[in-house]
Amino acid sequence: MERWKGRVALVTGASVGIGAATARALVQQGMRVVGCARNVDKIEKLAAECQSAGYSGTLIPYKCDLSNEDEILSMFSAIKTLHKGVDVCINNAGLAHSEPLLSGKTEGWRNMIDVNVLALSICTREAYKSMKERNVDDGHIININSMSGHRVVPSAEVHFYSATKYAVTALTEGIRQELREANTHIRATCISPGIVETEFAFRHHDSDPEKAAAVYESIKCLKAEDIASAVTFVLSAPPHVQIGDMQMRPVEQVS
Repeated sequence: MERWKGRVALVTGASVGIGAATARALVQQGMRVVGCARNVDKIEKLAAECQSAGYSGTLIPYKCDLSNEDEILSMFSAIKTLHKGVDVCINNAGLAHSEPLLSGKTEGWRNMIDVNVLALSICTREAYKSMKERNVDDGHIININSMSGHRVVPSAEVHFYSATKYAVTALTEGIRQELREANTHIRATCISPGIVETEFAFRHHDSDPEKAAAVYESIKCLKAEDIASAVTFVLSAPPHVQIGDMQMRPVEQVS
């Protein structure tokens, strides 16, 4: 991770869970991390914790609604002005609504597409543009995917979510191919976790907290820090090594 010290990483969805753990890990490694979310109170608290801990990097909170392209573009413009640009883009933000394919609400489907697919694509495009403008040839785009991007479980409430994560699987490979066509050494990686103990299930089952809690009590789940460790592992790979897709499950997880 030595070569990343002082360089800029964007982490989307950095207020809680995997995003917060990843932001903290990269600040520990000496990076300047722009952490964005719709609510930055928790990111500001995390930034203060990182500073108090004496980490060599810095965490810069940025308020951004990723379902709004204008806000994403404004964020990249601010990063360019204040920090020159993005060297690492970690597309972590994602959400799931319990909207089955045969009876779900279009609004929920659209929100999942906006955040899980379009925001990821827009951030990737703008990050690549930032790297290209500055002749950065060793940047990295990391998409936090899901095991739901590789198999469909028999649960109607996650089928549309799974479709958006299958899109992330295809997008990451497409990005890799386009980067090769561009003759750049910028890399693209997918990290696909199984069940991670975060606020995700509670947001997904917002009307049934007991059901959400049961998800995490059924087995020994992955922790957000496990995924953050995977991110630093991917970034630490030698420049000639491309890690395409890292699939991670709790040992006890069946599907």
